[in-house]
Amino acid sequence: MESLVIPVIILAVVAGGVALAAQAIGRRQAAAREAATAPAPDASELARLAAAKLNEEQHRKLYALIAQGQAMAAIKFYYESTGEGLRAARDAVGALAAHPQPFRGPQAEAEDVEADDDTPQRFPYRYRAIASKGDVTREVSSNMLNDEIYGRIRTLARSGDIEGAATALTKHSDISMKQAREFIALLDD
Repeated sequence: MESLVIPVIILAVVAGGVALAAQAIGRRQAAAREAATAPAPDASELARLAAAKLNEEQHRKLYALIAQGQAMAAIKFYYESTGEGLRAARDAVGALAAHPQPFRGPQAEAEDVEADDDTPQRFPYRYRAIASKGDVTREVSSNMLNDEIYGRIRTLARSGDIEGAATALTKHSDISMKQAREFIALLDD
């Protein structure tokens, strides 16, 4: 009988280990299924969330790296600054490059008040809008423009509201009304 005690104890320990391993694998698979079914945030929302994790200096440096075309350095910098995983850092930098975000301090995040769309907001980057027709090319560079505002200006121009588009362009840049009209005239597609 004593000769069977040790093998039975070993068998019980092995069975307990297998049961614990199966339970851990089951939890991992359940977590993976849950993560796969959770809707991923869209790129603009991901960019907003990613920008909120950076302080002002980190935000400035990250956009400097993106503007210089140093994607790998930007990903590494975001990874080191936030402590997020490498894949999350890659996705965040891609979203921030595609959807530039202004730096919002803690007060702005706490208030989370929507600014009036007609009030120009200064962004920490310069946006370049280029329009050309034939040999004529015009460029507007401003830190009060972004994709959304420029899209509204183009929509106004395409709908025939040249004056409204020119007014919006002068409001969000440092160009004259004459220059804005010349630029808008080149937007006809």
